Amino acid sequence: MARLNLLLLLAVIATALYLVHTQYLSRQLYTELDRSQQEARRLELDHDRLQVEKRAQATPLRVEKLAKEQLQMRTTTPAITQYVRPDGTVIPAVVAPPAPAVATGPAPKPVARAQR
Repeated sequence: MARLNLLLLLAVIATALYLVHTQYLSRQLYTELDRSQQEARRLELDHDRLQVEKRAQATPLRVEKLAKEQLQMRTTTPAITQYVRPDGTVIPAVVAPPAPAVATGPAPKPVARAQR
């Protein structure tokens, strides 16, 4: 009977130690889960903040300002637009008007008209 009691005592002690170890591991896992959830919340807030900053940086006015100032770009006009054909020839978008004739003499004076 003493052997049976000793065997049962050892079994109770072993299961108690196993239970303590399991609870310890469970608490560690729960702590790690909580840390991971906090990190996920922090990353989500950072992501939202960065999305707002990205939208603020990509406004059309800001992009246009940077293109003009830093890249020395200008808006297109028909006067500077050229179209390229598949064979490689270039076609201007607008045909330039003929150059005005240069007068060699003095410019005519405007005539004042009398008002009635």
